Amino acid sequence: MKLFGADKSDHPMADAKEARKIVDAIPGGDSFKALEDLNHWLESVRAWPGFTHDHRADLVEIVDEAAQAHLRRLQRDYLSTPRLSKYQENRLWTTIRESYRQSALAYATCVDVFVTSQKGWEVLRPRMPLLTVRALHALAGQMKWQYIRYGLQDASLWGSICKIYAFAESRKYSGAKVAVVTGMPEETSAELEFLKAVMLAVSSPDSLLPQEIELVERLVAHLAGSFKLTPVPQVDTAYGIDLTATQPPARIGRPPPPAPPLRFFSASTAVGQVKQLIQVVKSTNAVPSSVNLGGSYEPQMVGEVLEHLALNWSAQPPERKAPRHQVKSRVTITHGFDGVLSALDPGGEALFDPEKIESWIVENVSSGGFGALVPQLRGDWLKIGCLLGLQPEGGSNWIVGVVRRFQRDATQTGAVGIQTVGRAAQPAPARLVSGHAVVSRDTETAIMLNPIDAAPEAQLLLRTGVLAPGQNLQIEQDGRVYLLLPTGAMERGDDYEIVRCRVLRRDSGE
Repeated sequence: MKLFGADKSDHPMADAKEARKIVDAIPGGDSFKALEDLNHWLESVRAWPGFTHDHRADLVEIVDEAAQAHLRRLQRDYLSTPRLSKYQENRLWTTIRESYRQSALAYATCVDVFVTSQKGWEVLRPRMPLLTVRALHALAGQMKWQYIRYGLQDASLWGSICKIYAFAESRKYSGAKVAVVTGMPEETSAELEFLKAVMLAVSSPDSLLPQEIELVERLVAHLAGSFKLTPVPQVDTAYGIDLTATQPPARIGRPPPPAPPLRFFSASTAVGQVKQLIQVVKSTNAVPSSVNLGGSYEPQMVGEVLEHLALNWSAQPPERKAPRHQVKSRVTITHGFDGVLSALDPGGEALFDPEKIESWIVENVSSGGFGALVPQLRGDWLKIGCLLGLQPEGGSNWIVGVVRRFQRDATQTGAVGIQTVGRAAQPAPARLVSGHAVVSRDTETAIMLNPIDAAPEAQLLLRTGVLAPGQNLQIEQDGRVYLLLPTGAMERGDDYEIVRCRVLRRDSGE
């Protein structure tokens, strides 16, 4: 490439055959390097002033399609690798999101030629359904990977999605079916891609784990044909969006009067299908082969995600179980099973590692939990499902909670929603019992989340993997011996599980 005095068309990809040679020559063994190179070419093609509109569109398609296999591979690595280092996680996430960003910018540049009637725009007319679908798909991909990092959404993304979809609708091609990737059998349309982005946004991704967000995206795609988009609110309308704004969709209470930029959508038909799927998964302990989830998922996870969707997609908003009160107070935080156990040890508090203790600000409280602000995120342990020990400022007791919602902004400030699972937690030595025989004289430390005598059923916090199927637990407390018969796991995390148990009191001589 000439650096000085170059002609406007003097670009390595000015010739289509040369462009394909360049793309084909990119080594396929290292998807990181391949995507970095392809992202560079997308940016170069988008910004180069000497291309005709149709040639630029050709090049964007060539480069973007070459990136798809590498993008799928890195996404699979990110979501399927149990414990990535911070460096690996950040490198994967950054590369994936940048690929979607460059793809979205390149396709949006092509679409903008048509929207703004730039000189020669007519040549793109037959390609607009494809260019529009791919622009929307890439923008939605950016959003999804922002959800996976629990980051605040860039308002400009919603502005771009709404503007591009509104134009497709106004030109009467929003329903035209095309393939997102050449050679793939699945076809979609601008309307379906718009609906997919909207339905993922209203599925409360800030309360889901990354794998669950991926699963929701797959389920949304499977059910996309059942969503309903209308210019006027219907009886089952749940959400609305303003196509002229830069805001995400919002649940509506009293339907507003129809207005040209407003669109309303519901998932009542999809909710019916979701409920049917829930029953099938429960009864067969398997996911039907007709549902393509893009991978293998545990039926329990699929069932839980389906129930989450049925709740969030319903025309009736989920009711808050307890009123929320605004407060401002400090709370001391520790995390993980070991952190909670140390907090509950009367003699262990002074032994805390300062690196594992944090001070958060509680902003609201209810009988079911807390909403808290994390002034500065430290490390990468905070995520959905994380176990917490919380001590309110001025108090001496420790509360046990689980993170249910999480969002962070560019300044590394986090906002979390915490469900309380134990207000009077107590550590208790427990022995494993099989039948009537004690498996081992060694004890495992369990944490009782409610008083053992308070109800016929106890909730027990255990370290992951302690309890094998068919085993019971024996606990001695205040001179009494109790046999705890597990009836099911209520919750599982990386290092803990909460087990529901039936309580039988034993005679001390047994």
